[in-house]
Amino acid sequence: MADLVSYAREGRVARIAMDDGKVNVMSAAMLGALHAAFDRAAAEKAVVVLSGRPGVFSAGFDLKTLMGGTAGDFYAMLRLGAELALKVLAFGTPVMSVIEGHAYPMGAFLTLASDWRIGTAGDWRIGLNEVQIGIPAPRFAIEVARQRLAPAYLSRTTVTGEMFAPAEALAAGFLDEVAQPQELEAAVERALSRLLSADAESHRITKARLRGPAIAAIRAAIDEDITMTYASEVCARRAA
Repeated sequence: MADLVSYAREGRVARIAMDDGKVNVMSAAMLGALHAAFDRAAAEKAVVVLSGRPGVFSAGFDLKTLMGGTAGDFYAMLRLGAELALKVLAFGTPVMSVIEGHAYPMGAFLTLASDWRIGTAGDWRIGLNEVQIGIPAPRFAIEVARQRLAPAYLSRTTVTGEMFAPAEALAAGFLDEVAQPQELEAAVERALSRLLSADAESHRITKARLRGPAIAAIRAAIDEDITMTYASEVCARRAA
């Protein structure tokens, strides 16, 4: 985990940071490391702060695997990503994402699954651009997006692949707050204070009640859509 994802515990807060030295591609290895980090945070009942590198939160799924990997590799990566988004969405303690740069689809999914999302002002984009690279948006991803995005923006980003700068991402529902880079740490601390002050059991129950329908829809989409049969069909079409 340490090579791709770091984990630092400070009191009741676990800071999980992605850093592959490049653009935080969501490879199977990165996704596995994130699963391990969130499992540790769950065991410790920690409030989570998830972050990426300055300039890039995540470039999304590994395009080499999406466009040229084997069916087995494609299936494993997509399943890991979908299960991680669901894990974050249903996480028993609060999860905050801090976005300091580009967040392409899998990175956007994690942002949309988080409880509070802080982005920095700057020249970067977030969105679901699958149709722009010849990939239909997965049904699980649409359901993750549906429960946070304003309807018009949901249509724009999924159907046209539009990506949004921070100010419009805030209006769309990708973000809850935009801070100037020099004010980011203060904004994170303010949000953490509010998250830590919430009654833990009330938070867990309320989140489960609020997100129950979305969690059920995403669970069904993962189990029905992300199969080896599907992966083999995609790879066959890709090779044709």
